[in-house]
Amino acid sequence: MRTDYLLGLSAHGFHKIHYTDWGDPASKRVVICVHGLTRNCRDFDFLARALAHECRVVCPDVVGRGRSDWLDHKDDYANPQYTADMNALMARVTEWPVPSGWLGRLANFLTRRYGSRSVYWVGTSMGGIIGMLLASRPKSPIRKLVVNDIGPLIPKAALERIATYVGKDPRFRTYDELEAYVRKISAPFGPLDDAQWRHLTSHAAKQYADGSWGMCYDPGITAPLRKGPLEDINLWSYWDTIFCPTLALRGAESDLLLKDTADEMQKRGPRARLVEFAGVGHAPMLLAEDQIRVVTDFLLAPE
Repeated sequence: MRTDYLLGLSAHGFHKIHYTDWGDPASKRVVICVHGLTRNCRDFDFLARALAHECRVVCPDVVGRGRSDWLDHKDDYANPQYTADMNALMARVTEWPVPSGWLGRLANFLTRRYGSRSVYWVGTSMGGIIGMLLASRPKSPIRKLVVNDIGPLIPKAALERIATYVGKDPRFRTYDELEAYVRKISAPFGPLDDAQWRHLTSHAAKQYADGSWGMCYDPGITAPLRKGPLEDINLWSYWDTIFCPTLALRGAESDLLLKDTADEMQKRGPRARLVEFAGVGHAPMLLAEDQIRVVTDFLLAPE
């Protein structure tokens, strides 16, 4: 695993975006994995390892999360900024390395002959929304799309549940207290073992100068959600213009991707293939072998 940064640009200045980078940088297949609202790039370590022998796998910390910068203007935490940043990331990681001299001429010839790299997108929750928005645009470079427990209709009730804990910046005296909190609010992730909970907590934790522990995301990420009363989010107009092969994953007990919505996703737009996981709510974390296998089989199948 390698790590790197690129610069994103908002209406109020530049910001750094951190990402992990797995596999061969020259691979023709580039998988971009984007996390949920309060999560971070390390959620995808297990999936990335499974794909790294066949693909380059790039996992960003969306701005305001993980090791990426926090924005000074909190209203910028919204889909237009996220899609702009992810477009910049796609441009960065899909460039072919072009050496000088005859090697450069050969590289240019191969690029013209065999085309650009294939971009595959895996998005959990918020990351799936960003993927849908990008995949729906004309001439999108995304060739395969995986949306993990998210769909074109996001119910108000689920948003209200998320709002009860996101953005409140709780602090804990010890790391163990923080892990107990993560296990409680993230119980819908399903049955995880101790090592998996430790992985999810350790990479989401931040220790402050006074020794207390908190979460490594900007509490201001919810500012746009708090500007008015919450309502259902309807993205069907975007879904209906997606044409790439699409896999939809759903926790069978999810309150964010309802069963009726998932069923409709199989009939409209890209006519997604649906896979549900029993005993899981929002969202399958792609740590278990069966969940990883479903994604890798879909991504590595011939286009």
